[in-house]
Amino acid sequence: MTARDRGEPTFRVSQESAPSETVIAGFSGFGLAGLTAVDYLADHLELEPQGHVRAEGIPSITPFEEGRPRHPTQILSRDGLDATLLLSELFVPVWAADSFGEAVVDWTVANDVTDVTVLSGIPFAHGPDAHRTFYVATDDYREAHLDDVDAPPMQNGFLDGANAALMERGMETDLRVGVLVTPVHAQAPDVEAALRLLDTVSAIHDVPIDTDPLREFATQVQQYYANLSERIDRAPDGERPEDRMYM
Repeated sequence: MTARDRGEPTFRVSQESAPSETVIAGFSGFGLAGLTAVDYLADHLELEPQGHVRAEGIPSITPFEEGRPRHPTQILSRDGLDATLLLSELFVPVWAADSFGEAVVDWTVANDVTDVTVLSGIPFAHGPDAHRTFYVATDDYREAHLDDVDAPPMQNGFLDGANAALMERGMETDLRVGVLVTPVHAQAPDVEAALRLLDTVSAIHDVPIDTDPLREFATQVQQYYANLSERIDRAPDGERPEDRMYM
């Protein structure tokens, strides 16, 4: 019996302190560009865990470093920084993505979050001119953040899972939501894609980020992320998200 046959998956947020009004998120997906970017941002800004999301009803993982385990989906921040990171190394099957998205939305509502930026990479056929960051954003997010940022809109396509749930919430409320998207290649992590996302989020939120160490960082964790990518690739077709966002 699969987790799906046992019932709907559940995601529960536990936190030690309330998040900032601004949340920057990166989830496990093809190319791992968004996850790599947010993970590097957390390391670069020396953030500490402030909470986590517990998943039940789907296959989970327990990452560890130097013998110390950690939750696969973490909430990170620190004093003096007006931003909270939501970082999820857990691959969420497509049939559980709506439940995960709803849990993230409920968490933002309960904590009066006003601004959400999601960093994401997607695999699609593209030429050299497409090696840049694009956006899908609510009107208020675009007006607040994107007027002076070199990031064009994605022309058409679909969002799903957590990205779709957050965007729907943004369209219906005052929550500003922007999904920053860049094309990714097969290798994991796609460092160039992560760098593009970091440059854009730095411009949007006026956070100084030294990206020079990222290549060294990626080399250090390449095998870890390669294993994580293989886990996603091994998932049955029905559990993986479709490539449904197009230029």
